[in-house]
Amino acid sequence: MKLNLINIHSVIPCSKVNGPGERVVVFFKGCNRSCKGCFNPETHAESPKTLTLPRVVLGELSDHSVVTGITISGGEPFLQPSGLAELLRLAKVDYNLTSVVYSGFTLEEIKADTEKAVALEFIDVLIDAPFEEDKKEKKLLARGSTNQSFHFLTDIYSIKDFEIPGKTEITIDKNGQVIATGFDSAGLKDI
Repeated sequence: MKLNLINIHSVIPCSKVNGPGERVVVFFKGCNRSCKGCFNPETHAESPKTLTLPRVVLGELSDHSVVTGITISGGEPFLQPSGLAELLRLAKVDYNLTSVVYSGFTLEEIKADTEKAVALEFIDVLIDAPFEEDKKEKKLLARGSTNQSFHFLTDIYSIKDFEIPGKTEITIDKNGQVIATGFDSAGLKDI
């Protein structure tokens, strides 16, 4: 049996601004897209930060029984396709979590790659395409730029669920790392 280690930048155990409801947010490490103005440039280097098993990430949710979903961001999650698929499968099957995944790849690019396409079976909403700074989202939708599309792969959510006012959360993880996350109309960057 192959172990699917994933390289994680950080995890927010409970967020209200990264999709509908209360969600665990997992930021994958590693991205080669180089989108100008990216929200998370600290996630780009592919050098390992925290190599872990998907079940270990989800195992830490026992203290957060209010969490109803998982949001995956990055970095670029589809650069670790096997680990991503396993994390999403466990989230859905073992924890009954809904899933939202952000990717710089388009849905068509993901479908064209058999290794990446496996994860689509476990995704409720895919928000795809590279971030384009000159098309920065000004409305209240939970996406970075207007070229990015919402793909509702199940009927659990609709576009209304992604109308999120400019909110930012600031959390401190178990290692003392300060994480600012969300969609802030004031343009708050890293602290």
